[in-house]
Amino acid sequence: MACKHDIAAEPITREEIHHRQIEMHGYRRSDGLFEVSASLADSKTGDFTLPGGARLINARSPIHDLGVTLLFDKDMIVREVQTFVRSHPYASCQGGGDTLEALVGMRIGPGWNSEVRKRLPPSDTCTQLKELLGPLASTAYQTMVTERPSALDERDVRGKPRKVDSCHAYGASRELVKTLWPEYHVLKKM
Repeated sequence: MACKHDIAAEPITREEIHHRQIEMHGYRRSDGLFEVSASLADSKTGDFTLPGGARLINARSPIHDLGVTLLFDKDMIVREVQTFVRSHPYASCQGGGDTLEALVGMRIGPGWNSEVRKRLPPSDTCTQLKELLGPLASTAYQTMVTERPSALDERDVRGKPRKVDSCHAYGASRELVKTLWPEYHVLKKM
């Protein structure tokens, strides 16, 4: 629960100390394949000495400037992975994207995040690149919305639409489910 402040209290000020920018894009390629790319950049607003005193990073200079691209087919199978690491805090960070080759052959879909955790050992994988993979899978899904048959038609083994309870809007107690699949609509318990 959020705290309420006295209206007469002094206004709260904020000082930015860290800036992270993440950008993601999805593409249809002329060769019939698709790709999604993500980039991440971190910087501090003041000079920053890395833990261990390894080196000083000047204010607003990138601590991280890195990214990953997944090339996949219409069935959402990863065909190729590319990474880049232009700025990194430590010299050993440069090889942190090599393990992402283990994603080749994986299907982007249900179970993606748990399979990524299984395939990419934390001590051998750049944390920032690995963290991009969950939202990158969502970006791939959004890229394919107009390219694939409607997810509204997908059913589980019992015949229930997969979209029911897949997110807030498709919650079983929501109007959308009541409209699309009245037989799966349930009244919200108070």
